[in-house]
Amino acid sequence: MSEQLTWVKSSYSDSEGGNCLEVALHRHGPTPGPLRVRDSKLPASPELTVSAPAWLAFISAVQPGA
Repeated sequence: MSEQLTWVKSSYSDSEGGNCLEVALHRHGPTPGPLRVRDSKLPASPELTVSAPAWLAFISAVQPGA
């Protein structure tokens, strides 16, 4: 079975090629699974797989004022 992911580009990505990051959430039924992260300029490039708790910790650490 082929897995289909919906990739979402970072709001900081632009058409000039800067800060290009996309994430996709892999679902295991109703439970969120790991996130996939890739370079949006190179969609066929390798993906980084990150657990949901690790991604939330990362986002909390890099948000302004954190």
